[in-house]
Amino acid sequence: MTDDLRSAGAPTLEDVARAAGVSRATVSRVVNGVRNVDPAIQEAVRRAVSVTGYTPNRAARSLVTRRADAIALVVSGAGVEPEAAEESEEPTASGYGSSFTAQVFADPFFGRVVTGVVNYLRPRGMHPVLMFAESSRAREEVVAYLRQGRADGALVVSTHAEDPLPALIAEAGLAAVLFARPARPVPVSYVDLAHQDGARLAAEHLLGRGCRRIATISGPLDVPAGQARLTGFRDTMARHGHPYIPIVEGQFTQESGEAAMERLLAEHPDLDGVFAANDLMALGACHVLRERGRSVPGDVAVVGFDDSSAALACRPPLTTVRQPVEGMAAEMTRLLLDRLSRPDGPVTSVIFEPELVVRGSA
Repeated sequence: MTDDLRSAGAPTLEDVARAAGVSRATVSRVVNGVRNVDPAIQEAVRRAVSVTGYTPNRAARSLVTRRADAIALVVSGAGVEPEAAEESEEPTASGYGSSFTAQVFADPFFGRVVTGVVNYLRPRGMHPVLMFAESSRAREEVVAYLRQGRADGALVVSTHAEDPLPALIAEAGLAAVLFARPARPVPVSYVDLAHQDGARLAAEHLLGRGCRRIATISGPLDVPAGQARLTGFRDTMARHGHPYIPIVEGQFTQESGEAAMERLLAEHPDLDGVFAANDLMALGACHVLRERGRSVPGDVAVVGFDDSSAALACRPPLTTVRQPVEGMAAEMTRLLLDRLSRPDGPVTSVIFEPELVVRGSA
């Protein structure tokens, strides 16, 4: 539909140009995301778009820019119900009916990622397409979706160290950015947290409270973040004269935190401090401690990791290491859009710093 045909019922590029005091061609360049337009002119055009209520014809814009104005937000895994996912007649890319997607939606971390991505894309007239890739067929569908140009690039959140999707995307020459450092090197940009530094903050806080019989509930040790948090915690404890600490591996779920806390209490009933490698496991640990008549933090101090909604749902509210997930997701999105505008730009990484948030549990 041309602007002339739309003029009777909707604002046109000419209306925006008059309001901004620039040419129609300049408005078109700004609306279509062409680089090298003076920032002051861009701002004037954006204000004029807002004032006039102009809405670009997305189909026509796509023909000009060869862009879908959509980004695939892919939650990917490996080793999760592979046979069931392969044989199911349900569409695997959407993950209907699988426990994989149930686990994803149960973890507040993923909601925070979506929030950060949406908040960054929305002002830029773009939107994410949520996809799940928990099987080889689903991964193939994601790669095909990107090859077909139905999304301009991918933001990938892997839940398993052996996830092959990042390498598949890199081999296909597709634009992508990862949330978290991949377990195996691939030429793809990523954002991550200084996990070892965060675990150091947790260890120093427990020691500073006077805790001396400290245990930890680690994350899954086949995941880089789980490995890094455990390494940072053990190293800091060793530097303070504690060469051995009891460790039970969890799976970043509340249920695994409960099971780990049960085991720790059975094997080390005199412990007085616990570091759980994420808030959901810390929430489970606090639940078990209350059931066993242990006060938190009077008898046992508990520190979590993430500063998610689970930290506030905990009773008492959880002392935790903050991972700025929303900001990390926004930066991941910025890196991808920069990659789309500069396809030959270098692969890069951005590492965020953790922060200790002190509440009632320690």
